[in-house]
Amino acid sequence: MKKKLMVLGMSAAIVMGGVFLPSSDGMANAVQAASEGIHSQSEGKIAKKFNENRAYQTIYHLSETIGPRVTGTQAEKKSAAFIASQMKKSNLKVSTQTFSIPDRLEGTLTVRGNELPARPASGSAPTSDKGLTAPLYDAGLGLPGDFTEEAKGKIAVILRGDLSFYEKAKNAENAGAAGVIIYNNVDSLVPLTPNLSGNTTGIPVVGVKKEDGENLLTEQEATLKLKSFPNQTSQNVIGVRKAKGVKHPDIVYVTSHYDSVPEAPGANDNASGTSVVLELARITKNIPADKEIRFITFGAEEIGLVGSRYYVSKLSNREIERSTANFNLDMVGTSWENASQLYINTPDGSENLIWQLSKNAATSIGKNVLSLRKGGSSDHVPFYEAGIDSANFIWMEPGTESLEPWYHTPFDTIEHISKDRLKTAGQIAGTAVYDLVEKEERRAQ
Repeated sequence: MKKKLMVLGMSAAIVMGGVFLPSSDGMANAVQAASEGIHSQSEGKIAKKFNENRAYQTIYHLSETIGPRVTGTQAEKKSAAFIASQMKKSNLKVSTQTFSIPDRLEGTLTVRGNELPARPASGSAPTSDKGLTAPLYDAGLGLPGDFTEEAKGKIAVILRGDLSFYEKAKNAENAGAAGVIIYNNVDSLVPLTPNLSGNTTGIPVVGVKKEDGENLLTEQEATLKLKSFPNQTSQNVIGVRKAKGVKHPDIVYVTSHYDSVPEAPGANDNASGTSVVLELARITKNIPADKEIRFITFGAEEIGLVGSRYYVSKLSNREIERSTANFNLDMVGTSWENASQLYINTPDGSENLIWQLSKNAATSIGKNVLSLRKGGSSDHVPFYEAGIDSANFIWMEPGTESLEPWYHTPFDTIEHISKDRLKTAGQIAGTAVYDLVEKEERRAQ
């Protein structure tokens, strides 16, 4: 596929071939050259309009009033309805896109009569009603070479790292293991939630904390019981602002996910990103745009980017050709003091249009807190895979690139939201979006 990356005020275009952006010096130089002359046109107008108190109230409603928004549950659907109602207030054309998801699972992990905290992987197979009781097998990191004939019929205990969760589980299944327990490689407050990236396995798969996994290596056997809840659905909420006076305009996406993991109110992950999407929809309501803006909040991100992958899969070839950029907001409100850097994650780590626009926006409003980083694991990835410039905004600790300690825990609550961080992320993203979509003749003035 060939598509054009349109840059503000430039008559030239950068031609990108295939699905993946090359990380060569040539492409980096081309992006830099084409981006010269992109300066913030908003003169702080969008930054001044961003209302962090309004965004904070959105976070409060999603995380504290509704609470955990697990994929496929009524709480997730209630959140979608709330988001749709807020989008309508910003004069967007709003629709809800429903899609099927893997069966939701609930269950237990028991060792010597004691229940250990565990979280099933979405896409895992359930057990029989009586459960699976089997010997435990130390499978190291879950590499193919970590399995011997002795793994057959046993529950493989696997350390997180090196491979994806799905690769570990599939290697265990191929070796004849009867089940999989993946334990974390860092200390955490809650069990690991394995993400199978939308794939399924024929054996049960759960995650546990680091200390529990290490203790399992000294045990003889365990019992897994997983019950499935079939025929589940999730939904994406889409709000479209049409371009003014332009036929077949370029498309800009401003996105987040609104679901959360079990037991987590999801204030930062990711009511924060959703609040910024809704606030940007509000403050850009009356701007003269020559590009179509699609404000989208995705369901089912936490079980493997299922919502965003479904959305992108339904785009026509013509829509993909018209697509210019995806700004994805995820975990942009943490109060954790160490997370002082706002990272722009691009899937291949290279500079792209979102990075250039965001860097210039940050400079123009005096918020020099950005770093470029290679990173996936959020809803910008499917856009990138379709050949669309994409990036994820997220606060992390410089150097370690660590997330807040409340990530995926019951402590991801409104008390750990920083209005200042929320405002900074919203101002930078909002200014960058404004500079991209504002009518070209106004930019020339």
